[in-house]
Amino acid sequence: MVDRSTRRVVTVPDVVGLPFHVGRDVAAGAGVTLANPDPDGPPIGALAWPGLYYIVRQIPESGTQLREWDSVGIEVVGHGDEPDHEPAILRPPPPIDAAHATPDPEQHVNLTED
Repeated sequence: MVDRSTRRVVTVPDVVGLPFHVGRDVAAGAGVTLANPDPDGPPIGALAWPGLYYIVRQIPESGTQLREWDSVGIEVVGHGDEPDHEPAILRPPPPIDAAHATPDPEQHVNLTED
């Protein structure tokens, strides 16, 4: 696995309003991937197939700097449909210079006590 910090920095393109299949190609050309905003949900490709789906929201916004092949969360709707709910809560990615979490040496949980 490649260390995230060694990947080049890329700029997120604007994919809102594009058909999913076009937005996916635009994103790949920019060096990012499109993803379901729900990390526990199905892959975004499964939500946008079969049929014609349009991208209606993205996070992070276009112009944001990410590491190459990081994910851009998107929401899609079928051709002719309008979103019939509040937009999905898209979680922003960690900052580019974020390090992995490390435990605080002062915090300990003793599971053997009653």
